[in-house]
Amino acid sequence: MHDLIDSHSHLDVEDFDQDRDAVVQRARDSGVARQVVPAIAQSGWNRLGSICRQYSGLYPAYGLHPIYLPQHQPSHLDELHRIIEREQPVAIGECGLDHHIQGLDPSSQLDYFEAQLKLAGKRDLPLIIHARQALDEVTACIRRHAPLRGVVHSFSGSPQQAQQLWKLGFCIGIGGPVTYERARRLREIVAHMPIEFLLLETDSPDQPMHGHQGRRNEPALLPQVLASVAELRGETEASIASITSDNARRMFRLPPP
Repeated sequence: MHDLIDSHSHLDVEDFDQDRDAVVQRARDSGVARQVVPAIAQSGWNRLGSICRQYSGLYPAYGLHPIYLPQHQPSHLDELHRIIEREQPVAIGECGLDHHIQGLDPSSQLDYFEAQLKLAGKRDLPLIIHARQALDEVTACIRRHAPLRGVVHSFSGSPQQAQQLWKLGFCIGIGGPVTYERARRLREIVAHMPIEFLLLETDSPDQPMHGHQGRRNEPALLPQVLASVAELRGETEASIASITSDNARRMFRLPPP
């Protein structure tokens, strides 16, 4: 069994309310002893912190997700400063830009995103970034506020876009989509990318693995992502597990296992 870190799991959401204890135990039984749990909106921050304190190996991040823009208020940015000061999370996020969903004002999204980039620089914290149909703009923002560090999770861009992020010191997060053979471009990137910029994730409860379509995703399934990455790179699962866990530990400054 490998020592794996799920770098992106929404274990705090209500999808897990009925069996969270069992979900955490299944994850541990599969070698996923640690998870980074990013927030999505101010309304869930206290609950997220409480759940992460309840289980060892869960590490919170606090931020304002672009998809939940209608819930955000400018005062939440002040609250974000305060909760980061008080709770010392491992990252700021989930934040970013989403130009896929209609009706999310691009200018307002950008205001919240840039405020969180500035805060990350000020606090020397990594960012957990959502970028959907907005990778070039997200990269430009990162470059504008450099130096920063972090991960663009659920990466779905081109090799050139991935390379731009690596040059800025950012990792890319890879999860369920890599387990699908039709994801040719993503699988090609994973096969040849510099492994020091790779993080494994599930994005639970979303983005189920191949063979689990239509079902709730959970951190215990992270070994399937590991297996796909190892096969694509022609390397052992043990080697990939060790390096990607080291990457996550370094990025989020996690304590030793």
